[in-house]
Amino acid sequence: MKTSILKKIAIAACAAISGLSCLAEGGDGKISIDGSTTVGPIAKAFADFYKENHEGINITISESGSGNGVKSLMNSACDIAAMSRFMKPAEFKSCVEKGIMPVAHVIAFDAIAIAVNPQNKVSSLTIEQIADIYSGKITNWKELGGDDAKIVVISRDTNSGTYETFGELVMKKTPVGKDAEYVGSNGQARSRVNSTKYAIAYVGLGFADNSVKVVSVNGIIPDLKSVSSGKYPLARPLFLFTNAYPKMGSAIYDFVNLHLSKDGREIVKDLGFVPVCE
Repeated sequence: MKTSILKKIAIAACAAISGLSCLAEGGDGKISIDGSTTVGPIAKAFADFYKENHEGINITISESGSGNGVKSLMNSACDIAAMSRFMKPAEFKSCVEKGIMPVAHVIAFDAIAIAVNPQNKVSSLTIEQIADIYSGKITNWKELGGDDAKIVVISRDTNSGTYETFGELVMKKTPVGKDAEYVGSNGQARSRVNSTKYAIAYVGLGFADNSVKVVSVNGIIPDLKSVSSGKYPLARPLFLFTNAYPKMGSAIYDFVNLHLSKDGREIVKDLGFVPVCE
């Protein structure tokens, strides 16, 4: 008889507690990370800081999207999966079936910022209006108090955790319209809005710089205060997932807990994200 999924989870959990199933403990001086482009800047900054303070450590980072980060962790192709959404039940099940016990580490809070070109007259939208734009129900800025111009809709690709979260918080199972343009990263979405007067996109808060204009959502602008208080309606946690809980004192343990240190919190804030603690 095949071992049930619950039994596998129990076995993996017990192994995690005893420290027997921890993924690479960093003893070989290497940490590999794959996943979210939103979490990418934090992972890179953490890596730079960690390498400055730990000689002989090599950290590699790939930004292939949250979904691919899960696949890499599942196939033991990385030590840490960076994700801008929580792991889906089906993904968790697939990991456990391969002997991987995913453990989530919340390293920062983020907001999905709605970005338009700085020349756009529109400064405020509701969640319902954003959903109508992305579904194709609203197609012209004049319907929202802006210029008489067609809305250029920019979306993240479907493998993106930001796309998944936007779908849950804004679209609520309504499909994105057929005229939407898909891009592979937050940076590409931001650049497209900056170069296109009548474009709109959604990006992680850390990518919402002065090259675009961030509109308020339901009357609230995303910033450290509105996100940490939970008032901004499109806020979310950002994750690093490991295979079981890393062995205490290992390089992976130090890395996934860096956000709890003073230096880690400053890095998170400097990048435009929100620390999990102060």
